[in-house]
Amino acid sequence: MAVVPLFSYIPPKPDMNARARTETLTDLSSVAAAQTSRHPLAGREIFKMNGAGNAILVLDLRGSGFLPTAADARALARAPGLAYDQLMVLSDPEAPGQDAFMTIYNQDGSLSASCGNGTRCVAHYLAGLMGAEAFSLATSAGPLAVRRVGALSYAVDMGRPRLGWRDIPLAREVVDTRAVELGQFGLPPASCVSMGNPHAIFFVASIEAFDLARIGPALEHDPIFPERANISLAQVLTREAVRLKVWERGTGLTLACGTAACATLVAAVRAGLTERRATISLPGGDLIVEWRAADDRVVMTGPVELEFARRLTANLFAAAER
Repeated sequence: MAVVPLFSYIPPKPDMNARARTETLTDLSSVAAAQTSRHPLAGREIFKMNGAGNAILVLDLRGSGFLPTAADARALARAPGLAYDQLMVLSDPEAPGQDAFMTIYNQDGSLSASCGNGTRCVAHYLAGLMGAEAFSLATSAGPLAVRRVGALSYAVDMGRPRLGWRDIPLAREVVDTRAVELGQFGLPPASCVSMGNPHAIFFVASIEAFDLARIGPALEHDPIFPERANISLAQVLTREAVRLKVWERGTGLTLACGTAACATLVAAVRAGLTERRATISLPGGDLIVEWRAADDRVVMTGPVELEFARRLTANLFAAAER
């Protein structure tokens, strides 16, 4: 596939899961056969971006009436150069005043209701098309308001956190969601929060003391999380600074996760560990998160980068499970 650089080329971020990704050469006859049975995504332009290192693909399907299948999403995740944490697919808006509806896919083809870093990337894509500075982007969890605050920086109103055990959700009643005992791997109780997707945050003295790549899968699939959960290790440095490492539901270790940063700030405030505004430092970069007392809404501010654009070809999906 030809790669068309946009603006200045930024090398793709490393794969935090160290998956073996090999490019396979396809003979011309198989390519011709695949192109004959044209896939609905063939010829579409896809944008590889990142938000604080969180690998994002943006695919604009407005006007098409088509959504990728789970198998299509997995095929894109396997494509050389297109490995992602979240795939953001734009569809036509469902209400007046909205710019697009976002369907969010994880690497494994499962869906997510929210992705803060991906939302910033979508806003940057739309800013290039529309020349606008503010956007309303809808998700299955509700609308998100985004505004541009710098050349490559956006603030997203992530909405109000959900703190009740049914809303997170948890599989059984928990009186205090600030301290949910999982009893695994010597970790303290988790603070559980939903930012449109479920999060479990473990406050530890050092995020390096635990091998999150090893323990993340078991914690994600703990029976107390009926929809699985994003797992975060958080180390409070000061009342305005937190280090964070995240295992993303359906993806794995990631350089950044915007909703996890938001959930962590909420959890830290509930525990009396930080102020209502703090810098959350992830392996891929820093996010500024504020949980406003006035209206209970969480606002996340962070960077975006556009790496390249690419035209999709039908043979990329030829082996996808249909």
